[in-house]
Amino acid sequence: QVQLMESGGGSVQAGGSLRLSCATSGYTYDTKCMGWFRHAPGKEREGVASIYTGGSATEYADSVKGRFTIFHDNAKDTLYLQMNSLKPEDSAMYYCAGTGRRWGGCNTGMPFAFWGQGTQVTVSS
Repeated sequence: QVQLMESGGGSVQAGGSLRLSCATSGYTYDTKCMGWFRHAPGKEREGVASIYTGGSATEYADSVKGRFTIFHDNAKDTLYLQMNSLKPEDSAMYYCAGTGRRWGGCNTGMPFAFWGQGTQVTVSS
């Protein structure tokens, strides 16, 4: 059974940085899509970034391009989100998610079968 667990959230001032981690267990294959999503009160859930673990293709929401970087450590099967130049509007619960086995193509609009519990990010002005 695949399990995902996020860590690294916290409170930071605007302009600061945080790195989120998502440890996985239970995956028996290397090629899948993994992504970061966020959900703020009163807003719809937003796909932040995705990465195809079988290659290097990444995708970002326009709101985070140039500030956030998604990457994956294949040896540890751990997903990361480096967040720089944080803004108050980045405040949300952040979730990592993973798909089943894939052979290419990855974006946050596709169905993700596995989800973590979330980690809170709060950015103060």
